[in-house]
Amino acid sequence: MAKRSRYFRLKEDVQAGNWYLGDLLTLEGQALEDFREFTSGRPVRSDVRLTVSIREPGRQRDFNLAGAGMTPVVHVRAATLFAELAPNDVQLIPVNLEGHSDEYQLLVATKLVRCIDDNASSEVEFWLPEDERPDKLGQYRNVADMRIDPTKVGDAQVFRTWGWAVALIVSEDLKQALERAGITGAKFEEV
Repeated sequence: MAKRSRYFRLKEDVQAGNWYLGDLLTLEGQALEDFREFTSGRPVRSDVRLTVSIREPGRQRDFNLAGAGMTPVVHVRAATLFAELAPNDVQLIPVNLEGHSDEYQLLVATKLVRCIDDNASSEVEFWLPEDERPDKLGQYRNVADMRIDPTKVGDAQVFRTWGWAVALIVSEDLKQALERAGITGAKFEEV
């Protein structure tokens, strides 16, 4: 009997004393027009070097979510693991962190997978015509206690969920590798 694949939502482990990252900016300090492109589940074309402000100083972490777009920003130690274990699923974009010389990169999940299990999740709500958001019509408005159907994932090790791209999902293998490496700032919730 084949082993059932397990997947986890990768979240930021928020703890007192840790730093909090601000928004993504150009090197000239300009706000990005579409900061959500980095969390859309698609590759991005980035020809501008970006910087991230430190909104609240504290202990550095290896995994962070930056700004309103909750864009994953990872230390090069974590970036290396993502590049080795999920080379076809991620795009890594160098980024400067204000006042820090350590190497950090934006982590872009380049796959968007339609796999949310509506029946197994505690609650799902969809955008409806009366919500007057035609750009979101048919997508998820809310997903509580999200569960996915692992049979729909294919060979993806890292991905965003279609219709609810705020969720960044990693395979059990990647989760375990991040834990073994002692990557800080990451929290996992089984989906």
